[in-house]
Amino acid sequence: MTRMRRDHWLREIEKLDPESDYEEISRIVGTYEFPWDIQQSLSLALFRTYAVPSIGRLLFDTGAFTGSVQKRHDDTLLILFSMAIDGLDSPDGHAAVRRMNQMHGSYDIPNDDLRYVLSAFVVTPTRWIEKFGWRKGMPAEKLAGVRYYQRLGKLMGTTGIPETYEEFEFLLDTYEADNFAFNEKSLAVADSTLSLFESFYPRPARKAVNTLLRSLMDDRLLKAFHYKKPSAPVVFLAHSLMRLRARIVALKPVRKSPQGVADFRAVRSYPDGFSIDELGTFPAGCPIPHGQSPRQESSRVGD
Repeated sequence: MTRMRRDHWLREIEKLDPESDYEEISRIVGTYEFPWDIQQSLSLALFRTYAVPSIGRLLFDTGAFTGSVQKRHDDTLLILFSMAIDGLDSPDGHAAVRRMNQMHGSYDIPNDDLRYVLSAFVVTPTRWIEKFGWRKGMPAEKLAGVRYYQRLGKLMGTTGIPETYEEFEFLLDTYEADNFAFNEKSLAVADSTLSLFESFYPRPARKAVNTLLRSLMDDRLLKAFHYKKPSAPVVFLAHSLMRLRARIVALKPVRKSPQGVADFRAVRSYPDGFSIDELGTFPAGCPIPHGQSPRQESSRVGD
């Protein structure tokens, strides 16, 4: 049997066109090359959105990110990865987009907030990989991410979607500069989510995990939540540990099988599988029928 080279998937990406093959490139990046990094960076991207008061208040008022934060975290990742792994045009992809639009349609969400969330999902993973990835991201991977979220944004009915990565980045930075602000409800959502992240680790390590997480936050995000910034040596140590992890990953053999939702140890709400139509929130009086798709026994999580 021929041994796969460490750059196998990179060479596969080089054969693809990011203008037309953006879903396949994004799938390779998210399930073969950088699965852990993409999961962490998408969680951080979602966390950033809480610092926009209109978003933080909405999430607090639903109760989903405070009363049932584990489920809401899991539902968000499962919806996003059902689209990305199976494809936006697949049955599961269609079901995931439909479920997301049903949730968003139950609330009065400004188009500008939706554009900002898209920009967070485009820019945050790219910046994360530039800092902490085991290799540098490639232009084709960056462009594929842009095209993927442009398509998703159109399926969401979002207008005024940026045309380029640079425009997404400008939107992210300017929107945060103009809108990040302290809000008690946003803080409650952020605190609840941090507690969830800490719970993924043994109890004696949780204080250190909290410090590590704050060390990975930029000043703008820390200020929005009134979080104390760790000392410079602690921040340096945290970033050094992340880069050490990257070096270790670079020495590992190439991944031969994709990492799917069943491999996400942080997803713990559905040990017996899940149905996409049952994910997310269902506001009182919501006319959306539940449970239309079969339960995905193959998508067991938390095993």
